[in-house]
Amino acid sequence: MQINHNIAALNTFNKLNSATNAQSKSMEKLSSGLRINKAGDDAAGLAISEKMRSQIRGLDQASRNAQDGISMIQTAEGGLQETHDILQRMRELSVQASTNVLSQQDSEAIGDEMVALRDEIDRIADTTDFNGKKLLNGELATKLTTGSTFKAGAAGEAGKSSVLDVDVSTAKAGATFTVTQGTNTDELKISQGGVEQTIKLTDSMFNAVGKSTVLDFDKLGVKITLNSQATDGTAVNAVAALKSLTLVTDTSSSTAEIVVGSNATSDETISVGFTDMSSSALSSTVGSLTKTSMNTVDDAKAMTTAIDVAIKKVSTQRSNLGASQNRLEHTINNLSTSSENLTAAESRIRDVDFALAA
Repeated sequence: MQINHNIAALNTFNKLNSATNAQSKSMEKLSSGLRINKAGDDAAGLAISEKMRSQIRGLDQASRNAQDGISMIQTAEGGLQETHDILQRMRELSVQASTNVLSQQDSEAIGDEMVALRDEIDRIADTTDFNGKKLLNGELATKLTTGSTFKAGAAGEAGKSSVLDVDVSTAKAGATFTVTQGTNTDELKISQGGVEQTIKLTDSMFNAVGKSTVLDFDKLGVKITLNSQATDGTAVNAVAALKSLTLVTDTSSSTAEIVVGSNATSDETISVGFTDMSSSALSSTVGSLTKTSMNTVDDAKAMTTAIDVAIKKVSTQRSNLGASQNRLEHTINNLSTSSENLTAAESRIRDVDFALAA
């Protein structure tokens, strides 16, 4: 028995199957717009493009995070704007009460308004929130631990200067900051978690009694205000006194951490601190005032000085928030550019070329 093979028909059938399969793949690519629809289309290209997709989506979400951060800052800044206006009115009243032409009844009437305005400052601090987070009551600000010796009043005569204020509102919570002398004896260095910053002190910072100097360790979120206690203080003595102090932040406190990167690592996070803006935090004198606090000229003048301190603190906080907002806006621009470039790269790998469709 002999079997005859129709080779021409088999060859035609094979070519038809190949053409049909190729046409099917081309139609799949054309209909989806993708060159890679399944791993078999390009295994290596699929792996690379999926990694890029993860990064792109992470960048897009980071951009939305930054937008939310800006909204949070704007909410706080709106409250502080009203606090500023209230303090300006309180200062106006304290100046009015500083004259000798008012009766006690007039002074107490001014005191009544001052108390009401003080209470409104506290209400703003207690009720200003964003998505359930209180912004102006100190809830989102890092604080020093009670065991930290680097705080207001520290250093003293040893360096002919004292610590007037330590602001760690944007520093890392639950961290120990190592304070040491820098390479030179007039340099103060603070380090934490592999990050360090050195600031050079000068004798001119301590050549007048009551002269204040701000040391801004911005990389660490630590701001130290020194107050000169003599006219013969030196930078070397100040460093020698300060380097023996410990700086520790409270574990229970925290700042607003905004993730602005696709990998959510620590170096892709921006910390924004919202300092306590209640009346007592701005000034103990303002926080404890009563309707009789303006009854004497001297008391009224002291209140004016206290309000000036409060206004300065609000101005500083608003300035810090404005700087953070500007930073976030630039971050958004950078994220958008990175996302656009990565999308273009992913497109070259994943998308189909309609001219080739293969």
